[in-house]
Amino acid sequence: MSAHDQHDANGHHDAHHGDGHAHGTFGSYMIGFALSVILTAIPFWLVMTGVLGDAQLTAFIILGFAVVQIVVHMIYFLHMNTRSEGGWTMLALIFTIVLVVITLSGSIWVMYHLNHNMMPQMQGMSAHDMSQMP
Repeated sequence: MSAHDQHDANGHHDAHHGDGHAHGTFGSYMIGFALSVILTAIPFWLVMTGVLGDAQLTAFIILGFAVVQIVVHMIYFLHMNTRSEGGWTMLALIFTIVLVVITLSGSIWVMYHLNHNMMPQMQGMSAHDMSQMP
């Protein structure tokens, strides 16, 4: 009998429980599902009712809910924590986040300075003045 064919007293197949990966329980999956539904329903309600009245504020709040939902998915569905795989998954996540932040902020900085330095004649011009440019 191989390790994959071992059954416990209840007849469950437990060969995958000793593989070192974190597994969730039914309750943790239900908590993650409920949080995901709530974190989706609130932004949907904000947009459909227009309760805030300010589109930019609504967009920032939706962005905040999206970030929280990403964290919920990582914890409850991807089982990422400091203990899984000796903490390497969390370290890889932090490294990825740092790289993404550097890439995005660097790209925005470069685009801003390209716009600022390549179009100096447009500084202080209104939209009406720009429409008369060749």
